[in-house]
Amino acid sequence: NFGENRNEEGVEKSSIVAGRWHYQGEIQSRKLRDISGWADVIHSLDELSHAKKLASVLTKEIDVFIQLSLDGDPARGGVSADNLSHLAEEISALNHINILGLMCVLPLGVEPKVGFTKVAEIHRDFQKAFPNASYLSAGMSGDFEIAVDCGATHIRVGSQILGPRSTHG
Repeated sequence: NFGENRNEEGVEKSSIVAGRWHYQGEIQSRKLRDISGWADVIHSLDELSHAKKLASVLTKEIDVFIQLSLDGDPARGGVSADNLSHLAEEISALNHINILGLMCVLPLGVEPKVGFTKVAEIHRDFQKAFPNASYLSAGMSGDFEIAVDCGATHIRVGSQILGPRSTHG
């Protein structure tokens, strides 16, 4: 399993390295066709319009995590816990999209143990209605141990393994 949060790099890397590829970046409608071409899993689905667009361009089954927002900050993406089940019901009705579970990036300033405990609680409640959504994508290089202790099944630790990403000019 490999993850990438930049579509262009995902296209390139997935053509070189065989494996199960995960897209973890922000979704842009115009890039969904490209993303669905190389990614097997999308971790950041948070809008019905994106899900519908994705379903319309898919030529294969794809697994998704619905991105949860704990603070409602639209700049950081994610759906609120109050709207989560409704969005999941709508996505479940679409062809070729399988909901694996939830993904969450904690809001800035939230103590990781408190935040991941809340995410795990929301995930447990979510699983009552969506029992196949058994996975939780949470935790990054700086806090993944706490996320795993709270139930994360998928973590994003690129900079922990590869070091800081260089910026392209």
